[in-house]
Amino acid sequence: MNYPGGIKKQTKHEVSYSNRGMSLEADINETNLYYRNNDIAIIYKKPTPITVSRVDYHSRIDAVIREAYYKTPSTTDYNGIYKGRYIDFEAKETRYKTRFPLSNIHSHQIKHLEDIRRHGGIGFLIVRFSTLNLTYLLDGSKLQAFLTNTNRKSIPVSFFEKEGFLIKEKYTPRLDYLSVLDEIYFKGEAL
Repeated sequence: MNYPGGIKKQTKHEVSYSNRGMSLEADINETNLYYRNNDIAIIYKKPTPITVSRVDYHSRIDAVIREAYYKTPSTTDYNGIYKGRYIDFEAKETRYKTRFPLSNIHSHQIKHLEDIRRHGGIGFLIVRFSTLNLTYLLDGSKLQAFLTNTNRKSIPVSFFEKEGFLIKEKYTPRLDYLSVLDEIYFKGEAL
């Protein structure tokens, strides 16, 4: 920067890469709000069931939870209804470029997605490969087929490329995963 009188001042521009992209959960929450506000679907994040065991009551409005524990293992992250069908899904992120570790999803969550499908609902997994900036929807039937036919401890990104559906990021809605469900389940039906 040049100041009057010939004084030159150098400024350092620090670049922060910490919050370059929103997290997957934030993107989905923003997308679900768009869906609700535009009367497209009703989908919410499920609260994690906890039991509060100790609370400090300074006053009615200043109660502070000091100790709590998980009541039961949570099932999946999101559920709701779209075009008359119940949907339920788990959302996960991984920094790995080539695989999604199966240790990131619990066996009771996999069973829950299978139960949803068995009862006529739509169950799926949304996985973001954050390093690659790619997000895929993997239908529960494809997840189950992979688990049945292999002993691998991770799902390769190539499986997502072949059997999953790339969810394109947009301005609004941010992560339009319902357009993918339209391709899979509702071909020919209008929104």
